[in-house]
Amino acid sequence: MRAPALTFFNNKGGVGKTSLIYHLAWMFARLRKRVVAIDLDPQANLTAAFLAEERIEAIWDGQEGNATVYQCVKPLTGVGDITEPSLQNIATDLYFLPGDVSLSGYEDALSAEWPNSMGDANLYRPMRILSSFWQVMQMAANRVQADIILIDIGPNLGAINRSVLLATDYVAIPLGADLFSLRGLSNLGPTLRSWKNLWQKRLDNWNGSRERKAFPNFELPEGRMEPIGYLCQQHGVRMDRPVRAYDKWVQRIPQAYREHVLGQSGTTPLSQQADPYCLATVKHYRSLVPMGQEQRKPIFDLTSADGAIGSHAGAVRDARREFEQLARKIGERMDIAF
Repeated sequence: MRAPALTFFNNKGGVGKTSLIYHLAWMFARLRKRVVAIDLDPQANLTAAFLAEERIEAIWDGQEGNATVYQCVKPLTGVGDITEPSLQNIATDLYFLPGDVSLSGYEDALSAEWPNSMGDANLYRPMRILSSFWQVMQMAANRVQADIILIDIGPNLGAINRSVLLATDYVAIPLGADLFSLRGLSNLGPTLRSWKNLWQKRLDNWNGSRERKAFPNFELPEGRMEPIGYLCQQHGVRMDRPVRAYDKWVQRIPQAYREHVLGQSGTTPLSQQADPYCLATVKHYRSLVPMGQEQRKPIFDLTSADGAIGSHAGAVRDARREFEQLARKIGERMDIAF
């Protein structure tokens, strides 16, 4: 059985994507859903959140076997094949496959094989490379019998992200309440639909090829990429003018999401508060974030011993409640039973 994969993606950076994945991975594990979190951003920010630098250095130096996605797919750039990943057991029901700054070097291979995958012959290698992230994801999930795969990727529309998203069943879009996030949606939605259509052509080409019979056990991702909703960062400034500007952009998000991501037009204007596609408004939790980073734990697990006292203790409780609600809502949309 394949584990469903959820990617958090926006081609605009600075929208809290990595922090969301980090905390949701912990929360899904708290809810007794076995999670594999995967860092496919060459900047490896999620890796820095989960692991100490000494551990990361040992992994990147190859001291723990195939412990990053790049180490698993790197043999494909030569004459080798994908190797099974070695996972980091972060906590009960929480496993992690670290990122690697060297992953950016794999972009050229993915770009080169994209046109080759529409040829008349010798299709196995291009399709193997283009689906390599999906192969590694499912190997990792099968190894621990995971219920869900959570994926972090960088803010761009390059070949790495294309292959990751083709391996994705569901997409959640973190947004800031600003012009740049709205403009990002206008690029993101059409690009996802284009990639989905182009991948279907490649699947049809593969299924109609002679090589398909020579590799009967070779499975490929569907390229589903179903959008399940968006998350909006809460504005942190209380001065009247910035708040009014924030509200202006917030109220435009529901329509922009429907138009650009879902491909709908002429829909009735809707407030974000009443929008079923709005998964959550994400608070900043500014004072808790450095505490969580220092203790290397999610903010909703901070205790008085970590410095979470007084108003901080109340914020910890709020964070626990809100992230649990978000995890359950996302789980429902992915048909994950709690």
